[in-house]
Amino acid sequence: MIYTRSMEKKQLNTFVLSVGGSVFAPYSSGKIDIDYLKAFEAFIRKQVALKRRFFIVTGGGYTARQYRDAAAQAVGGKLTDEDLDWLGVHATRLNAHLFRTLFRDIAYEKILKHYDLVDKKIDQPVVICAGWQPGWSTDYDSVLIAHDYEIDTVINLSNVDMVYDSDPKTNPQAKPLTKLSWDELIKIVGKDWKPGMNTPFDPIASKMAKQIGLKVIVCNGKNFANLEKILSGSADYVGTTIE
Repeated sequence: MIYTRSMEKKQLNTFVLSVGGSVFAPYSSGKIDIDYLKAFEAFIRKQVALKRRFFIVTGGGYTARQYRDAAAQAVGGKLTDEDLDWLGVHATRLNAHLFRTLFRDIAYEKILKHYDLVDKKIDQPVVICAGWQPGWSTDYDSVLIAHDYEIDTVINLSNVDMVYDSDPKTNPQAKPLTKLSWDELIKIVGKDWKPGMNTPFDPIASKMAKQIGLKVIVCNGKNFANLEKILSGSADYVGTTIE
């Protein structure tokens, strides 16, 4: 399918926030970070007061990993990619409902999870979104939302400050990258998607983002002062811009 987008119709002051599970439900702790949820809620409400609008996409976090590991052990490690993906999708939906409880009074009444059904009548300042179907990550869902609702920027909230040219956990010489083209990113992440894949932005999502001319900013999801700079249009922020 070929996607196109009209930049003349883009929504001003509207952003897609893709909140990685590593930010609010990290694998390392095996629990939800309540303090982060409180800080995130306060930050978003402050931004809404400034007339900004958000489509918030939640990742799977430790919940997805927990269920994948349990299922793999129960069946002797013989899980299909489709089953692994579905476990991840449902984990994102549980997390999405958690986030919607934070914004019940200002959020769209439904959690977006079927991206072949586009409701252009949504006018609430906060819309909570979850995973859709096997084969695509929440990165891909974020790109679909940006396309469907004419939003020009996706902000990927991660547990790292920016994208590196290799994994800094295994390569101490890894270099941070402030700007990347989509072709450059695809060289780093490859072209194939696998369930549970850990990349700055998944390969299938990257391909579509390139096709529609989308801008994605990868930054640390816990640095709210830095996120404020990004939302305000300041060039003085820490992160990686991909376009």
